[in-house]
Amino acid sequence: MVQQIPSPASPTGTGGAPSKAGLSSGIIATLAGGGLLLVFMLQNRDDVTLHFLFWSFTWPLWLFTIVMATLGAIVWIGLGVVRRHRRRVARRAARND
Repeated sequence: MVQQIPSPASPTGTGGAPSKAGLSSGIIATLAGGGLLLVFMLQNRDDVTLHFLFWSFTWPLWLFTIVMATLGAIVWIGLGVVRRHRRRVARRAARND
């Protein structure tokens, strides 16, 4: 018969025991950035004319801002996925050596 011994948990959350869940710094940064983006969009509601190569179009500045922020987030997440994939491939290659 195998007896399982519980790991010692300290009140500070060390010793391998999970600590109480709270807001992580990533969530706080995301909320702060989203709040600043919202304030910026509310203060900049004028129409702007954008020129790119031979195209020219008029958008509200808030719409342009949210589209660019969304595209930036997609690129940022995509780069993170590529980085994790490369690290995983490297770990597998190192393990097979």
